[in-house]
Amino acid sequence: MARPLLKIHRYFRRKPVRFFSFILLYLTAGSLVFLHSGFSSDTSTTGASGSGRDPLISEGGASTGGGSSTSDGLGGVDHTSSWSHGAKEKTTKEMDNGRAKYIGCYVDDTQKRALRGVSFFDYKKMTVFRCQDSCAERGYLYAGLEFGAECYCGHKIQAPNVSETECNMECKGEKSNLCGGPNRLSIYRLELSQESARRYGSAIFKGCFKRPYNVTLALPASAVINNMSVDKCVDMCTEKEFSLAALAGEKCHCGFPTPLFTLHDREDEELCLQRCEGEDFESCGNNDFFVVYQTQVQDNRCMDRRFLPTRSKHLVALASFPGAGNTWARHLIELATGYYTGSYYFDGSLYNKGFKGERDHWRSGRTICIKTHESGRKEIEAFDASILMIRNPYKALMAEFNRKYGGHIGFASQAHWRGKEWPEFVKNYAPWWASHTLDWLKYGKKVQVVHFEDLKRDLFSWLKGMVIFLGLEVSEDRLLCVEGQKDGNFKRSGLRKLEYDPYTPEMCATIDGLIKTVDTALRKRNLPGVPEEYRPR
Repeated sequence: MARPLLKIHRYFRRKPVRFFSFILLYLTAGSLVFLHSGFSSDTSTTGASGSGRDPLISEGGASTGGGSSTSDGLGGVDHTSSWSHGAKEKTTKEMDNGRAKYIGCYVDDTQKRALRGVSFFDYKKMTVFRCQDSCAERGYLYAGLEFGAECYCGHKIQAPNVSETECNMECKGEKSNLCGGPNRLSIYRLELSQESARRYGSAIFKGCFKRPYNVTLALPASAVINNMSVDKCVDMCTEKEFSLAALAGEKCHCGFPTPLFTLHDREDEELCLQRCEGEDFESCGNNDFFVVYQTQVQDNRCMDRRFLPTRSKHLVALASFPGAGNTWARHLIELATGYYTGSYYFDGSLYNKGFKGERDHWRSGRTICIKTHESGRKEIEAFDASILMIRNPYKALMAEFNRKYGGHIGFASQAHWRGKEWPEFVKNYAPWWASHTLDWLKYGKKVQVVHFEDLKRDLFSWLKGMVIFLGLEVSEDRLLCVEGQKDGNFKRSGLRKLEYDPYTPEMCATIDGLIKTVDTALRKRNLPGVPEEYRPR
């Protein structure tokens, strides 16, 4: 045995390049074997679920970035009930918890999917919660789990249901729940939040609406389309550069939101249930009730912005605790008024994103209002009036922590959340959340309180009130334009929200006490108290 080894040693000693090549090949082969064994253990029955799939599939069939790269959590922290249903040995009634309702087990054909929206796979950490939250984040009505590791989203279930016994595979990320089976989907109907956006390709579903009184004025472009489908109407309105596509049976109408057609009064979708001639599973509305989609065309009626034509000596603060939506509110105010907002600070990244008032000194008088997080008496009394933004502290603290460690639309890492940074942050910042509001209520000369949650719920009414408070004439066309592009570039994607609650019982006790203090202070000034969602849990 020693002699052959000696010959090998002499061979490689004379040819060192061959030696290193051999070592490289050996290591490469070992890595491939290791990866194959790890993948095989998780996908031992992949063939039954449809082999040869890409790990991530988007609406158009191309790869996306929403799958395993987000294994640290697609779900957002919910301080009420979990979306996870624990499907094992539970009835359908027990699975309805107000956030998602279990519908049943359905066939899924690899050639003709039951749910035809976006999808993602995670063969290590898939959970019911992750799938539901991912689909809800994108505005879909249904979330389906297959083969223990695959998540599919859609607006329609386009396949028959089967026996519950055929959805018998445990979720890869939680053994207590079932996630479909081979070519079988466990499907949930999602209870979408008011602001969620259901999509059809690139178009956003706005709802079912009653035919406007004067269709020609409300929706100036129209045409009869043979074999009508959502795609055909959306494409026509996009080509004509309108932001709305309204389907009325075989007729397609195009236009913009106006006081004649505000999209504020949604009707029951049952009134629009008329099958499209060119698409079996989509509704095309009828002559009395229109199905409306928002196209990718930008509504430019609210995009022009400038500095005030004359310098103002009346300084209005846009005051908030960090993480309470100040940047988002600035975006809304600039679109609604057509004037730039300023800042007590300077943030180059915001300036580069279009906030041109960022470079002006806050006392320049050229901006419609000034962002500030200050809360001292001297700083507050420097302003003649203020819009005070308040947000649920549980949400505001997490938003500011993400900004602090991840930027304006980024995220803090798991190490930051689980390390000493988060407890220290809550200890220092939670009392500031309360003292900031109390100081502005005490020292502010003229204060309009706006709750972040109210602004999200009824943007038109609250933003209109803010424009009036700023002393400007309201343009309803501008406000309707703002509603169509309310998010701007200042909303986190939600793809890395935490799956667990980072607040300890001790933290909750402290924050709940602060909420009560702020609620009492508001009511003493004859203002509405904090919204219900702030309430102690």
